[in-house]
Parts: sequence; C-alpha cells; structure tokens
Amino acid sequence: MSHKHPVTTPRKSATFDDYTLSEIRRAAATGIYDIRGSGAKRKVPHFDDLLFLGASMSRYPLEGYREKCETAVTLGTRFAKKPIELKIPITIAGMSFGSLSGPAKEALGRGATLAGTSTTTGDGGMTEEERGHSQTLVYQYLPSRYGMNPRDLKRADAIEIVIGQGAKPGGGGMLLGQKISDRVAHMRNLPKGIDQRSACRHPDWTGPDDLEIKIQELREITDWEKPIFIKVGGARPYYDVALAVKAGADVVVLDGMQGGTAATQEVFIEHVGQPTLACIRPAVKALQDMGMHRKVQLIVSGGIRNGADVAKALALGADAVSIGTAALVAIGDNDPKWEEDYNALGTTAGAYDDWHEGRDPAGITTQDADLMKRVDPIAAGRRLANYLKVMTLEAQTIARACGKNHVHNLEPEDLCALNIEAAAMAGVPLAGTSWIPGQGGF
Repeated sequence: MSHKHPVTTPRKSATFDDYTLSEIRRAAATGIYDIRGSGAKRKVPHFDDLLFLGASMSRYPLEGYREKCETAVTLGTRFAKKPIELKIPITIAGMSFGSLSGPAKEALGRGATLAGTSTTTGDGGMTEEERGHSQTLVYQYLPSRYGMNPRDLKRADAIEIVIGQGAKPGGGGMLLGQKISDRVAHMRNLPKGIDQRSACRHPDWTGPDDLEIKIQELREITDWEKPIFIKVGGARPYYDVALAVKAGADVVVLDGMQGGTAATQEVFIEHVGQPTLACIRPAVKALQDMGMHRKVQLIVSGGIRNGADVAKALALGADAVSIGTAALVAIGDNDPKWEEDYNALGTTAGAYDDWHEGRDPAGITTQDADLMKRVDPIAAGRRLANYLKVMTLEAQTIARACGKNHVHNLEPEDLCALNIEAAAMAGVPLAGTSWIPGQGGF
C-alpha cells in the first residue's frame, strides 16, 4: 500500500523573482549590462502615499465656479532681466533631439505653447522645429556640449545648466549609433552610426566656485536677460541646492530617481539616487535656511503624472514641476494601437523602454524616417495641451478644496501621509496622528 505525502506548493523567491532570474540569464548569455530608457520601475514611496486634508469645519473651501484659483508662475526673478512668465506651474523637461524624433520635439513645443508653458531642448542642440513652435524654450547646457553655440543661447528664453539627472546622478548619457542619423551627426559634430556617450561632468569647471564663473560667462553672453537654471539629480538635495544657489542660480531643477532617461544602464536607473518625494523637503529647507525660498524658484521632476502630484509637490514647497515621460505618453508613446509592433520587438505597450534601439513603433524615440511619419505633430501637440489642461484643473480643484486662491498657497499643513516612510520623507504627519517620524511627537 503506497502512502502519498502532501505536495508543498512551489514558492518563488521574493529576492530571486522572475525578472531577476531572467536578468541573470541575459547577463550570463551576453556578458554586457542591460541598457534601457525611462526611469526607475521599482516601487518607492511616492506622491500616492500622501493625502490632502480638504476643508470641512476648520477650513473654508473656495467655490469652483465663482472664486479664482490662480496657477501662474514666474521663473528667474533673482537676477535675470527677462524672467519667464508661465500660465501654469507644469513645464516640459529636457529631452534631446536624437533621443526623440523631430516630429516629437515639434509636438512638445506645440503642446507647451498651447498650454502657456515652456519646453526644454535636451542634449544635442536646438532644432528649428522646436524653437519655431515653442513660445518659451529653455536651452540645456550639458557636459557634452553637443550642438551648443552662443547664437542659440541668445535665441533661448532661459538656460539650464545640467549637472545631473534623477535617473543617473553622477553618470553621463548615451545615444547609440543606430539613432545617430545624418542630421543628428551634423548637429552634434559626430560620426554617423557610431555609439556616443556623453560626459558625466562639465569639461571646463570642477566645483561650485568654478560654476559661479561659468554662470557669469553665460549671463554676459546673453546680456543678463535669460534666467539661469541649474538641474541636479536627486542625490544630496540639501547641499546640492545650497551650492547651486551660492553659485548664482535663478532656478533650481531637482530631478528624482523616477525621472526618465533616453538610455542608461538598468543598474544605474534602479539603484542610484533618491525618490522624488525624499528630495523635496531637504531642497526647500536649504532654500529656507539661505533666505531664498520663493526668491530662487524650485522645479521638481521625476514621476509627475497628474494634478494631484502637481499639487502635492507645490504643497511641499516647489514652485513648479516638470514632466518628461508623461508628456511622451500624452503624444503617443507606448500606445496600445501599436501592440502588434511592440509584440514583434518582444515587449508590450506600457512596458516598451528600449528607446536606444531606434525602433520605437510610435515614432517618438527614433530617427527612422518611416516610423517618424506616425507622429502628427499638430494632433500630438493638441493631445499634450489637453493633458496639461487637465493636470492644471485637477491641481486647482484640490487647491480650492483646501481653501487656497493660488496653487502656490498649498502648504505641508494641508497634507498627511499613509505610511511612516512617506511621512518621514515629506515631513508631514502620519494620518490620524500628529506624529512626523524623525521629528518627535506621539
């Protein structure tokens, strides 16, 4: 007579999950690290872990149809003769021509202009499509200096000195050979079809004192008219923001680890930097300690998706936010209508991140002439403008519910957190208590 023993249910490891196992096999087969675009995909504390405390008895809400809630923001009020005036506190982040197609860059410019906000060039220089269709254009000044020239500095409305990105603080960018077309090669003064790696630091200065000299140089080139932004990755936000202000920045752009990239090592994207939520309060404290909060504007980026994220970033002390990945989705990135094409590349809509390969079915992260035709810059620009309008309305709705007549009047007191991690990072009480972890209380 046989005895059957109970069968234990197979259990997979949380440490060695399916993705980790597949990555080990891929590394063993190829001997090279994985490169991809987009930002961190791991779950980290984020804006969803915060809630607003709307008005009830102790607060007085504003009526949505009769009482105004302003959204305008001015960037660059510290030194620049011509600060940027935006209708909404949501800007378009720097994404390069080369990484993105020409029609995609045009769509971003068109959409931003319709919404009354700014767009940003990215690495590789200024294209005529983008300048022509962007009412307000920020010109990025990167370590690579690809496509940089004084003429375009003068044509820009602001200059953004890029020290780092949230996806790769301390690392340089990549643009692989298959995306370096004749036009990209000409703009960047590179050989066509050869892999390009951008420098991780600027070639002509090594620290904040040198940066101060560089900022003076850029101000002289542009007759002190243009605001000077400094963009830093979310690594040591208190000190990085303080040093940026000391060097003479008009605006600081702070990019958390959920911020996207065109192409970087997977291990870099997932394991370097801090979540956006963890970066805001130290940055604001640096500005407050220097007496410069609201005098030097703070733009926060990295994983901003909707009006609630916008409102929460502003409540924590930011003056504006910047979106990149979300803007690409709005103009058609990872659209399910191209699902068959995504499947042919071994992926699916919503997960496609091999932007460096230049085979994007949506025609956005490619230089392939046939694929680029899939982007209608006029229609895509309208979609982006619609999305920006909805985000703004959502932020206004929340601000009114908290009794604010300007989105900038939102404050940490309007927030609580759902878990200890978010409460500690945001510096707001855990829901149902007055306890801010790390700051005493009960």
